[in-house]
Amino acid sequence: MTAADVAQQLDAFVTKTVTPEPREGNAPTRIAETEFGMLNAIGLANPGRASFLRETLPQIARIVERPVWVSVGGFCARDYAETCEQLARDDVAAIELNLSCPNVDEAPESAAEIVAACREVVAKPLYAKLSPHSWDLAQTVRAVESAGADGISLVNTLRGVALDARLRPVLARTAGGYSGPALKPVALAAVHAARTATDLPIVGMGGVRSGRDALELIACGATHVALGTVLFADPDAPLRVRRELADAAMQAGHASPESAFGAAHEPVARLAN
Repeated sequence: MTAADVAQQLDAFVTKTVTPEPREGNAPTRIAETEFGMLNAIGLANPGRASFLRETLPQIARIVERPVWVSVGGFCARDYAETCEQLARDDVAAIELNLSCPNVDEAPESAAEIVAACREVVAKPLYAKLSPHSWDLAQTVRAVESAGADGISLVNTLRGVALDARLRPVLARTAGGYSGPALKPVALAAVHAARTATDLPIVGMGGVRSGRDALELIACGATHVALGTVLFADPDAPLRVRRELADAAMQAGHASPESAFGAAHEPVARLAN
């Protein structure tokens, strides 16, 4: 199966994160399987903004034939804003601001400050990809919405460590970003908290392997669901998950996945009354 075949199963395609300058990323070993997922410490390896815009993005647009969302990273608000300004082009459907990568040093500015800087220079839809680490995630969501975000992406990976047989870290950087099935409860909690704070679209992600997983994110308030780690083992996952989603909704007592939206909030609402 080719990348184009996989892409045709999607509603949209999100690129790997692009930064202003080329990055080789972290030294190997930088990917490690775990019992229930994987760790990565890639370190935002990418060809850099100029090469991405000139070569990579046009190639992606030709191959995927789907709306392309570009993930943008940086080490200060100016990095993000300058890249966003150059993404005001027809082959970009939306911009996802990677505000919480656990494998690199983060920008000193707050998420809201970065969103505001990008909002000043681009009219494209801006999605803020946030970390679930904050106990008051709702406050962060409200802050990025006030700064001009058009949507929220939840969640980014969690920091984790894997040890080898001699009890030494597998990854050269020691810690990496954990993704996989065990991330799902964290993602559900984050999406649920975010939905209580905003009416913006939310892209839910983290541990999705089945239609039921996707349905649970929708029930917590996700308007879109993204797949990641599962694609390494099952390139057909988008088609399969989409097929399973309708059955999962019916089994949960809903006529469609859309009718299950926000269902996880209903018991809270009844208790409040």
